[in-house]
Amino acid sequence: MSLYCWLALVALVPMTLSTEPGVKVRITAKGLEYGRQVGMAALQEKLKAIRIPDFSGKQRVSRIGKVRYSLTNLIIKSVGLPTSSVNLVAGTGVKMSITGAFISVRGNWRVKYLFIRDSGSFDLDVRDLSISATIAIGRDATGHPMVSGANCAANVGSARVKFHGGASWLYNLFSKYINRALRKAMEKQICPLVTKAISDMNPRLQTLNVLAKVDKHAEIEYSMVSPPTISTSAIDLNLKGEFYNIGNHKEPPFSPKAISLPPQVNKMVYISLSAFTANSAGFVYNRAGILSEDITDDMIPRLSPIRLNTKTFGVFIPEIARRFPGLMMKLVVKTAKDPIASFEPNSMTVNATGTVTAYAIQPNGALTSLFVLNLETSVSARVFLTGMRLGGAVTLNKFDLTLGASSVGQFRVKSLDSIFEMVLNLVVIPVLNVQLAKGYPLPALKNMNLLNTQLQILKDNILIGTDVHFTG
Repeated sequence: MSLYCWLALVALVPMTLSTEPGVKVRITAKGLEYGRQVGMAALQEKLKAIRIPDFSGKQRVSRIGKVRYSLTNLIIKSVGLPTSSVNLVAGTGVKMSITGAFISVRGNWRVKYLFIRDSGSFDLDVRDLSISATIAIGRDATGHPMVSGANCAANVGSARVKFHGGASWLYNLFSKYINRALRKAMEKQICPLVTKAISDMNPRLQTLNVLAKVDKHAEIEYSMVSPPTISTSAIDLNLKGEFYNIGNHKEPPFSPKAISLPPQVNKMVYISLSAFTANSAGFVYNRAGILSEDITDDMIPRLSPIRLNTKTFGVFIPEIARRFPGLMMKLVVKTAKDPIASFEPNSMTVNATGTVTAYAIQPNGALTSLFVLNLETSVSARVFLTGMRLGGAVTLNKFDLTLGASSVGQFRVKSLDSIFEMVLNLVVIPVLNVQLAKGYPLPALKNMNLLNTQLQILKDNILIGTDVHFTG
């Protein structure tokens, strides 16, 4: 993994025409510095793979005549990149610079002068090597990042050859010419290798989860809605951050509001998740018809004095006990509208509108509708990170019941509050929390891990500040 993995979070050219993102990502100077350290180690290994082809030539030496020479079996022995930097060019991209680099080469030499032939080995020390390259950022047809090297330049400041074997007077005749030839050969090899090292990252960049599966019902899209904003200190990315039903991408009847990132720089990466992302999930799951729960008596804690049967409900609604004595009951809780999430500092609230339909279960298993209640609920949400996924859990704030329809006459709905508070707290919310704890994936590359993570709930968004470590 190298510096260019970070560019995966930069290189998603827009796939949609949305004007506002659901998710914002900022890569800080600290993040780029980590990328530089990892990237230089990877590039150093690439430079060790330089293969300088055998070459030969002839050179006229004053007062001597033509000297023919050949250099073979040139192998890189060591590479050092002591000084490097990665700088952001505002509005443009990323510039990589390396200075003071050195490369050691070993090979064989052979020379012919008049009727004299000689050979041996040599060591070449290349010093004050400088490399600069601009990293161009783009995307492929699937919305994944793609990088390429541009404007590469390499310069060898000095090269010193030490010959072994043969007659010193002979190789001294052509040593300065070989120095020059080797320097040119090295310079020609370096930029193509740097460019290839950059392009070789593209298969790894394909692992960015531009479209990430959440579960069997939903997936989330992380393509960019606009080009990255590059300043001299950070890269800001605008990601779609929208849930969709798998295989059926339909836009919700609402749009993301503008979100911003606070001026924090202590972490490598900051991820801002808006209420739009959470609400698009509510739209998707409600559209899939899975925001419902069938509740039967076996789901009620065994020691609870309240049971789901006509005897318990008959205390509050005598008509139920009179018409349906001794029957078990079933409650069906389902949403009537998309749940709506809102964020305030240190607080996340979800409001939901639904219905509760009560049935009597006949001896033959048939269901007889008793009444329908309109349910308005408000829950407080706690969010947390589990690996590379954002999970949650909710607790009941308040609820309100009103009568929607009844086949057992009018009754005082408020008298049922204690029953439904128990049902919500002991059955519905625990079931919901099991699903919420599974979470959904954050934008990530393969082998990417989060470290020293901080999570805050701000006005209209959740902010994750984190350092990052790549393995493999």
